[in-house]
Amino acid sequence: MADAAVRLKSLLEQLLGVPLPVRIRAWDGSQAGPPGAPTLVVRNRRAVRRLLFKPGELGLARAWVAGDLEIEGDLYAALDLLAGLVWERGDDARSLAQALRDPEVRAAVRGLVRLGGVPLPPAPPPEEVRRPGHLHTKRTDKRAISHHYDVGNDFYEIVLGPSMVYSCAYWPAPDSTLETAQRDKLDLVCRKLGLKPGLRLLDVGCGWGSMAMHAAREYGVSVVGITLSQEQAAFARKRVADEGLTDRVEIRVQDYRDVGDGPYDAVSSIGMAEHVGAERYLEYADVLNRLLKPGGRLLNHQIARRPQRDESSYEVDEFIDAYVFPDGELQPVGVTVAQLERAGFEVRDVESIREHYALTLRRWVANLEAEWARAVKLSGFGRARVWRLYMAASALAFERNRIGVNQVLAVRTPESGASGMALRARKWSEPEGR
Repeated sequence: MADAAVRLKSLLEQLLGVPLPVRIRAWDGSQAGPPGAPTLVVRNRRAVRRLLFKPGELGLARAWVAGDLEIEGDLYAALDLLAGLVWERGDDARSLAQALRDPEVRAAVRGLVRLGGVPLPPAPPPEEVRRPGHLHTKRTDKRAISHHYDVGNDFYEIVLGPSMVYSCAYWPAPDSTLETAQRDKLDLVCRKLGLKPGLRLLDVGCGWGSMAMHAAREYGVSVVGITLSQEQAAFARKRVADEGLTDRVEIRVQDYRDVGDGPYDAVSSIGMAEHVGAERYLEYADVLNRLLKPGGRLLNHQIARRPQRDESSYEVDEFIDAYVFPDGELQPVGVTVAQLERAGFEVRDVESIREHYALTLRRWVANLEAEWARAVKLSGFGRARVWRLYMAASALAFERNRIGVNQVLAVRTPESGASGMALRARKWSEPEGR
């Protein structure tokens, strides 16, 4: 009798203590759950064993990456429903141990063990990276960056589109093109930095060179872009050469801690500080402060998490750490501002563009899904699934205000107090002529 889905639904609801909001279809073809809801397809018993041996987010992620779980229907709707069961419940080891004191929960676990078959833990998918601690040495940072960015430039071209900008776009309207929104973001950064011909810009975490090229081409500045990714650097150098900008743009494979040819008039750090780590953040801010001339500006564009009442309880997201950004850490925007000021900066402006990142991520997901077969061929089945899940879940996190993204403009204000900022500094909100 085909009844695995009915049994699985009943056992999961017993274990979780709430009705399951999605429909389930099991490996034997059986189905159970709310009609019309997104369907969680449990392809095999191995998926059950993954959840038993690693309850919560990481177990689900392993099953998804390996292809043991699939979602039919609206991916965003399914993830939104599942968020209430996983990401918002705080399912850590302590809460699980507490739950297992309940005889009904123990009975549900035993039922899942019987349903899952051979009681051996499946090996994690090969895409998973697990390292103890978050050291953030130059060597470990380089490995982490390589894991994330050296997926292949062709793969990133599918996801990011022609702009090759891997950070939040700045949307004039939700129906604008991704390329227009990314161009507007780069231009916004340039205007906030007050760039003009003759100035010298350091672009920290330059990616595929888009910011460096835009600043040189549109604002006439000389730019040094640095990255830890060999693949990014090679791609960026070719783009620079193809556009005839080699006299104004230099792309280096270099750690920001090793830059020794300051001072610069301005520094842009767009989507890079998330890799720095909480323990290293003040060092990061100190280094950038020293690299600027007095009166020089920093534009720090960074994802932020919501603050917790007990900050000591913060833990890095298991899925993100294991599959996407090894050693990546988020901090509240208030902590970022405080650290920049501790390093000697005067923070002049903070702009939240949270909703813009949700729009950006949904476009990236659409790009990936439109060329899914080619993306799988370029990156591999598991890696492509990592990116689809990561970007879709992140879009929802931005939409629900679980995380945000902020542009912080800071100045290395000299002792005289002359910041060089206009009295009404937010003239950059729209380009001249609009």
